[in-house]
Amino acid sequence: MTEPAADGDYRVLATETVYEGRVIRLAKDTVAMPGGGDSVREVVRHPGAVAVVAIDDEGRVVLVRQYRHPVGGYLWELPAGLRDAEGEAPLLTGQRELAEEALLSAERWSLLTTTFSTPGFCDEQVLVYLAEGLSDVDRPEGFTVEHEELDMTVERVPLDEAVQRVFDGAIRNSAAVIGLLAAAQHRAAGTTLRPVDAT
Repeated sequence: MTEPAADGDYRVLATETVYEGRVIRLAKDTVAMPGGGDSVREVVRHPGAVAVVAIDDEGRVVLVRQYRHPVGGYLWELPAGLRDAEGEAPLLTGQRELAEEALLSAERWSLLTTTFSTPGFCDEQVLVYLAEGLSDVDRPEGFTVEHEELDMTVERVPLDEAVQRVFDGAIRNSAAVIGLLAAAQHRAAGTTLRPVDAT
């Protein structure tokens, strides 16, 4: 069995932008292979995202149901959003998204986990935060509810029920699956979490 190559053994020899959209950019990279030669990789460049596992004092987690065009249906998800605000720290993005989508703020924040959504072709990294000590807030000033968010619904369910929904196949959004399972494990085992400003 051969050992995996060190990161430095793969070098980008050339890159070409194939498509530039509002959210993503598709690049075609020519990459030097550690065993010799090169190979072309199509890479979706993404600004990244955050998701929030918001748990209230009764142990219920906040879920949102939103239509997702690429899969042609509604998904149960965590409050979440793109890291597309210039210069905004990830934690601030999470706090903003929780207020925009669920009309909530949280007293305590922790970085629960980080994940690469689909590293075979995309560089999107999602930071999943745990938010506790919830309280109601107004939507942030200047935020307008539009498009798919117009028929978004918000629900609070016991965390163990949300975890069962994962195993039932009713929750399939990757950040939600990972976040809910991580939160359940953290609450059950008291795992140590990284600082809230880690990435």
